[in-house]
This record gives sequence, structure tokens and C-alpha cells, in this order.
Amino acid sequence: MTTTSAPEMTSAKPQATISEWKKIVAPFQVPSIPRATWQIVNTFIPYALLWYAMYWSLAVSYWLTLGFAAIAGLLLVRVFIMFHDCGHGSYFKSKRANSILGFISGMLTFTPYLHWTWQHSVHHQTSGDLSRRGDGDIWTMTVKEYEEATPKMRFFYRLVRNPITLFIVGPLFLFLIHQRFPSPRAKGKDRASVMVMNVALLLMIIGLSWLFGFKNYVLMQLPVTMFAGMAGIWMFYVQHQYEDVYWEHRDDWDYTTAALEGSSFYKLPKILQWFTGNIGFHHVHHLSSRIPNYYLESCHNSHPMFHSVKPLTFWSSLKCINLRLWDESDRKLISWKEYRQRYAQKAPAKAAELDPADMPVPDRSGSGMS
Repeated sequence: MTTTSAPEMTSAKPQATISEWKKIVAPFQVPSIPRATWQIVNTFIPYALLWYAMYWSLAVSYWLTLGFAAIAGLLLVRVFIMFHDCGHGSYFKSKRANSILGFISGMLTFTPYLHWTWQHSVHHQTSGDLSRRGDGDIWTMTVKEYEEATPKMRFFYRLVRNPITLFIVGPLFLFLIHQRFPSPRAKGKDRASVMVMNVALLLMIIGLSWLFGFKNYVLMQLPVTMFAGMAGIWMFYVQHQYEDVYWEHRDDWDYTTAALEGSSFYKLPKILQWFTGNIGFHHVHHLSSRIPNYYLESCHNSHPMFHSVKPLTFWSSLKCINLRLWDESDRKLISWKEYRQRYAQKAPAKAAELDPADMPVPDRSGSGMS
């Protein structure tokens, strides 16, 4: 597949029928064994070497260990993107090869492969649909839902949407605890995959503890998981939590529009694009999840349909942290400050509620990333 340079942005909204865009993306849906193999080599080998570097650095300085752990965490995000593609059946042509790599990368990311794949497929089928929220997404209330909620529920929502909860507490809770239990809606092999992964993780922890020593293993694994989780949840957050994101109720919801207007084009510096496996081209991915990560940029550059999608830059994305509620009247996400300015006067009693999220820092985590 030949990579083309990115064309100029246009102001027109993306327009394409399902049959039209399916023809556009079809050439990019064919997995490449050489590209996939090289991606595995340039990710897993450096990741293993960084574990050795972390172990060596423990005798020098734990700050040095944390530096290596931060890089390893970024590589683990890249591993997760491979895991993610395997779940979509897009990384390799072979279902067996996808399952094997998916399970191995699932062990490294503490995520049960089949269970996560099931939940993530629901996310793709319902993203941007106000009537079908709750699976694989970040908890988002509308203004009306928030105002009709009980004080306890409003307090809990503010607590969950707090940046400290989302990006510091959330990563460790999500990957170390939440992923150890199947969803009540999971059935059969999806539910069983959680138990199988838990056993595999126990064996991996025992093996690495024997190799490095239990204390050393914990001192290395926790920061790697923390850094990877923070970066991964942030990526997942900005992919669907920006001001002009698309949300509609089921009767008016449209798959193509939800993909191109409800999933961000997160334009990152090249080094961060590499570490995050091109998943910033999320609008392309949601249009066709059968495109492997190594072809997302090429697909984006291939047709004018994608060029009208306004990019979200790293610096502009920081403003997304403050967004908390979906305002159906203005059709955009708003902050607590905007909510108070527009609606607090109408409900003065609610404006005085305890607000654990009202903090001077920039802004329920879902079941996974991307």
C-alpha cells in the first residue's frame, strides 16, 4: 500500500453513501504480513529491553526506573493497538494468528481478549447514540439527565468525571481490578475468557516475580501500567469527548455521520503517532474497523471525504478535559462553568451542591481504550 501525502483541508462536510465509502476503504482492509511482522518486532523487542533496563536501573535510581517505565508505558499503548486490531480481525488475515497475538498482547495489557473484543464491538455499533450508551464508552450525561438525577447520583457523576479519577485512579482500577470480572451481560466464551486471562496473568506474575523478585516486579509493573493506562485512557477520551462531537438519539442516529463527525482526527506529532499506532485517525477507524492501524493514515490521505474532518491538535485537545455534559439544545459538550452560566439560575438549589470535580486543573472510564 502506497502512502500519499495529506491534501489540503476543505470546509465541506463529508458526504458519501455506504456503498461509496465501502469502495473507498476496501483497498486498505487487506492485512499485510510484512508490515504487521515489522510492527511486532519494533515494538515487542524494545519493550522487553526496557524491562531489562528498568531492572538494572533499580540499583541506580528509582527515578531512572520511572523514566524507563514511561517509555515502556508508551510502547504498551502500541501493544494495545495491536491487541485492538486483532480483536477487529484486521491485523492478520488469519483468525488464529489474530487470536494468538491478541491473547499475548492481552496478557501484557492485563485485558481479556474475547471479553474486551465483544464489549468493543458494541462500542462501534453504538458510538454517538444517546439511546445506547453504557458499553465501552466514558459515562456521559445530558444536561437534562443531570438535572433530573438525585443529589447522590450528581455527586457520583462529578466524582467520576473528575480528571484525577479519570486519568490517575482510573488506569489502575480499570486494568488491575475492573478487567478481572466479566460484565453481567457477557455470555459463554466471552465470560470464560476473563477467567482464562486471570489464570494466565497469575502465571505470568509468578514467572516474572521469580525472575526479578516480587518487590522488583511490582516496582516495575505498576508504573508501566500507570503510564500506559493514563496515555491510553486519554486517547480514548479525546476520541469521543470533544466540544462538537456527534450525539443523536437512535431514531436519528447515522453510522457514517457518527464515524466521521463523532470520532476525532487527533493530529499528533509523528513520534506520538507512532507510539499510539495511528489510532488518532479514529474517524477512519470508526468508518471501517477492518483497516489495520498501519494503513489508517494512508486511507485518510486517499480521499477528499476525510479531508473535511477538522483535526484536533495536542494543545487544543487539552481543553477537552473540562467538558462534562452533553447540551442537547446547543448540540455540544459543555463544561461545569458553562452549565452554571446557562442553567444554574434556573435551579439555584442544585448549583450549591458539593462539587469534587470543580478544580483548577484541565478535565466512568469505559471498558477499554479506542
